[in-house]
Amino acid sequence: MDNRPIGVFDSGMGGLTAVVELQKVLPREKIVYFGDTGRVPYGTKSPEILKKYTQQDIDFLKTKNVKMILAACGTVSSAAGEIGEHCGVLYSGVLKPTAAAAIRETRNGRIGVIGTPATIRSGAYERLLKTFRPEAEIFSKACPLFVPLVENRHTKKEDPLVAETLKEYLSGIREMKIDTLILGCTHYPLLAEAIGDFMGQGVTLINSGREAARFCARVLRERSLLCEEGEGEARYYVSDSVDSFRENARACLGAPVDGPVEWVAIDDF
Repeated sequence: MDNRPIGVFDSGMGGLTAVVELQKVLPREKIVYFGDTGRVPYGTKSPEILKKYTQQDIDFLKTKNVKMILAACGTVSSAAGEIGEHCGVLYSGVLKPTAAAAIRETRNGRIGVIGTPATIRSGAYERLLKTFRPEAEIFSKACPLFVPLVENRHTKKEDPLVAETLKEYLSGIREMKIDTLILGCTHYPLLAEAIGDFMGQGVTLINSGREAARFCARVLRERSLLCEEGEGEARYYVSDSVDSFRENARACLGAPVDGPVEWVAIDDF
């Protein structure tokens, strides 16, 4: 048994989708979440800046004596994953669990990947999916406006901004007759209802936050590092307004965050 918390970070509040899934599969665990709301989005940043931010986020979480760190950020997982792999703590991104799930789910081998510009530019999902299944056909699309939509509470399929953005980004990929679509950013599950409606019933959406949470649970269980008594709890840290984070989380998740929220000067790390 290990009562230390699990550390989770993302560029903003998208990583909360992973926290929600962690709480479902590991209800007794303590979670420390850092949302870099002052520097969101990560998906348009240069590789050098991404690596700097990733290192700072990890260094902050390590001050909380975490037993594992989950980079609940598709951009970090795709473009700066090597930082976490050498951080000295158990670590996972969302890339491998998500790609593995897509390979399990696809029937026709035609898989779509949507993500931030940095994620798509890295080609990481395409390479990994081809490793798992060389004959798979991969269709990728950067969707740079999805994160700002979510961070500004535009998530409903009835919202004209959402509808127009989906049409702009997803019309081409829908025509490719894919049967599986990777939501390659943890913000995107907050648009899942709208995306699923646009893509149609024959397309399975792969929630990167859910798959990463399940992977973390499996790793901790295999290493006998689960917390096996007491009740779970979460603490949240952000690099911008605490009140805005609370309001945005409530609007998008449909419920308030279930723990204290504090501001942190992330540039100090």
